[in-house]
Amino acid sequence: MKSAICALGMVVCASVSANAGEADVIDVKVSGDGPNYRFEVTVKHADTGWDHYADGWEVVGEDGTVYGKRILHHPHVEEQPFTRSGNTTVPEGIKTVIIRAHDSVDEYGGKEIRVDLPGR
Repeated sequence: MKSAICALGMVVCASVSANAGEADVIDVKVSGDGPNYRFEVTVKHADTGWDHYADGWEVVGEDGTVYGKRILHHPHVEEQPFTRSGNTTVPEGIKTVIIRAHDSVDEYGGKEIRVDLPGR
């Protein structure tokens, strides 16, 4: 009986943490004329605290190559959605990138935004 209670407790804990869902990119502003770009990325995630929060975003090529990352070092429970910026160098010849967010539990899988790079 004791093991059944522990197992149920773990399921309840896991489902509470999972309620925060995946981190979604809801807006991107990009500036620059290559190869250096500044990305202002707005992320929405139901951060619950240190156990489950949006912990970064990435600039990714259509082939999956990661060109840059912005690491977020703390939860944004009271600030949703939130915008953070970062600079990334994107090689010549790349015209479009994908911005995706990451969270500490679900990793990737939320809404991504595809953007065309200015000047390309």
